[in-house]
Amino acid sequence: MQQVSTDQPQPKRVLNFRDLVMFYVVATLSLRWIAVAASAGPSSIAIWFVGLATIFIPLALCVMELSSRYPQEGGMYVWSKRAFGDFAGFLTGWIYWTSNLPYFPAVLYFAASNALYVGGTKWQAAQGNATFFIVFSLFGLGLALVLNIVGLNIGKWLSNLGAIGTWLPVALLCVVGAVAWWKFSSATSFNVVTMKPSLNLGNFGIWATLLYAFSGAESASFMGDEIKDARRTIPRALIVAGFLITAGYMLGTIAVLVALPKVNSLEGIMQAISSSATRVGWSGVGPAVALLICASNLGGVGAYLAALSRIPFVAGIDRYLPPAFGRVHPRWGTPYVALIVQAICCVLFILMGQLGSTVRGAYQVLVSMTIITNFVPYLFMFAALIRLQREPAEPGVIRIPGGKPVAIALAVVGMVTTTAVILGSVLPDASEPNKTLAVGKIVALTAMLLAGGVLLYWAGGRRARLS
Repeated sequence: MQQVSTDQPQPKRVLNFRDLVMFYVVATLSLRWIAVAASAGPSSIAIWFVGLATIFIPLALCVMELSSRYPQEGGMYVWSKRAFGDFAGFLTGWIYWTSNLPYFPAVLYFAASNALYVGGTKWQAAQGNATFFIVFSLFGLGLALVLNIVGLNIGKWLSNLGAIGTWLPVALLCVVGAVAWWKFSSATSFNVVTMKPSLNLGNFGIWATLLYAFSGAESASFMGDEIKDARRTIPRALIVAGFLITAGYMLGTIAVLVALPKVNSLEGIMQAISSSATRVGWSGVGPAVALLICASNLGGVGAYLAALSRIPFVAGIDRYLPPAFGRVHPRWGTPYVALIVQAICCVLFILMGQLGSTVRGAYQVLVSMTIITNFVPYLFMFAALIRLQREPAEPGVIRIPGGKPVAIALAVVGMVTTTAVILGSVLPDASEPNKTLAVGKIVALTAMLLAGGVLLYWAGGRRARLS
């Protein structure tokens, strides 16, 4: 891919160690995955350990070495291009960018479900109202779009606020769970039998979702030129954030299971907090936490929207996407065209995901689409780690402990797990009334995204040659 000309506006290095830890937390630790884990019962605790060992650790170490070798803007976009050429680099960036089209609606659906707890029982009737979920998602997406067009640096502050808004409900959930256990004992039995993961085919989709919950370690690397001393800061931030993320998932899931015997994946966290808080006499906690969760998810949407807009922006400058994508706003200096187009695509995914499904079914289709399209670039990234081992490392590069043999072994583990997660995500949710339609939508939408990337690369290459 062509190099960006030096007369283009250059990004400023504004992200320090604290900002990066906050970004990793808000990008990876999500309350909605705690709800999914709790809905699967105590066996999800074992899956969290599996995800830590087979996804997060290989991914974090892979990002640590590759970002140290090539710390510039673009992340896996640059690594894949370096290892396999322009087409692989473009396709990796394209798939990762489009993976967030279903990501944003899924997060907004989760926020909408929890927002209904602000109004108490009067608002709960809207949990199955598709119109409410669509309107809320459009409003949240529009708010994130406007804030990002007005100011590029807002992503940093939204990330920080989002991380705080994520950890406060987890901490409160742990406190409420502890009080509920002290007063009423655990609502769930924890033993060898209940904690043993089931190999039932119907659970594969849930296990794939929990493994996906550990993704996100690669996200900040797209902003490599905006991180202060990226070679040192990224590895340190990954270590600290990894501890916080793992602790949040484990403790949050245990707290929900202690508080309630049964939850569902859309409103499980609020269901647990509200019910448990009422039992211990803290009836006013629910609405406040609901607002906090909404703010956390909206902040995460805003932060991701800002960071990922750099992919089509650079592709527009390189002319593999129409040159309009490379434009910046004359007043605010933000990639407004890339942001607007991404928001429009998200709207289409909100509407297509809801078509012919229940609210829960639409949410599950969006989650499955996100997992599949987000994990395909991981195959490129892990393969790039193997291939780039043949290049000598510059002085100051942080290598994976154990060198080349360990790096290759970790990459193989990551590729095998990634493939398993992709296959498991195709399976529809057990509650989906039209399973054939759900699978068809997942496969068709994924194929459309991949085909779109190939066509855009071909058209962009032709446009670049003509210019």
